[in-house]
Amino acid sequence: MKAIRIHAHGGTDQLRIDELASPKPGAHQAMIEIKAAALNQLDIFVRKGIPGVPLPVIMGADAAGVVREVGSAVTQFNPGDRVLGQPGKGCGLCVNCKDGRENFCANNGYQAQLVVLDEDMVLPMPAGIGFEEGAAIPLVYLTAWEMLVNKARVKPGDTVLVVAGSSGVGSAAVQIACMHGARVIATAGTTKLEKAKALGADMVLDHYRQDIAKEIRSLTDGRGVDIVVDHVGSATWQASLRSLAKGGQLVLCGATTGPEVKMDLRFLFLRQQTILGSTMGRRGDLLHVLKHVEAGRLRGVVDKIFPYTEIAAAHQHLESGQQFGKVILNFAG
Repeated sequence: MKAIRIHAHGGTDQLRIDELASPKPGAHQAMIEIKAAALNQLDIFVRKGIPGVPLPVIMGADAAGVVREVGSAVTQFNPGDRVLGQPGKGCGLCVNCKDGRENFCANNGYQAQLVVLDEDMVLPMPAGIGFEEGAAIPLVYLTAWEMLVNKARVKPGDTVLVVAGSSGVGSAAVQIACMHGARVIATAGTTKLEKAKALGADMVLDHYRQDIAKEIRSLTDGRGVDIVVDHVGSATWQASLRSLAKGGQLVLCGATTGPEVKMDLRFLFLRQQTILGSTMGRRGDLLHVLKHVEAGRLRGVVDKIFPYTEIAAAHQHLESGQQFGKVILNFAG
């Protein structure tokens, strides 16, 4: 089978399509033929160099496909079922996986023609959507749900600022906040504002041309927002903090533009604000999300689809920041 791997950290020239032996499922596992896999900022971070990631490594955190073979003890799935893979999987067979350290697994990516998953890492794909939309859902929705619902406890009447509403996490966060009855203000680039509004945002701001914190004060009669959802990092940190109301919460899940920031701690405690870090979430919440997708209340947002053989071009497109939603690799062709 073909799999996308890196053997060294660096630029897109490090992305390789390797020929590997096809995996075989164990008793409690299913073998999935991948039809579509999503790119995430995590793929770029891994390629460029995250400490502790063993190499070579198969890339990719989420995907959609079809069950081709199941182990003798599998009870929930059958060959032919359309499924999604839960983010954060391991191969289930290596020493790291058997020690419960799936995050150290060297074969834990989804960007391959075939993957083997433990049965409890397989999710039924909602009816009525294609593989590309399915692949666009798991990681970003799991992340956004954890941030808004479990961490920030979003509720009707809240005002939520979603920074970079055109990103994968951002487009999911806009929809989740709207579904929970919040007033949503999203930031986006000049050419993406109408798309962000089409997702349900009540108001959109151009983060290239407008002073976001100043505009937020104007839109909220000087109060600020209850919740800020941010994954951008250093470039938006000050604006995100300045946009918060007294008692407001900033929920952070990434640092796309850099991890180092400065802040005046006095404003944090005098205004009784909270900063929350968040990463992914729980399987049960993802199953909950998929029910909303099937009911049409939430949807995966696909920007552009690349053949998996054009993996370098797909990375370049994601790094350009021009996308709205998810960049998807097609493995079906």
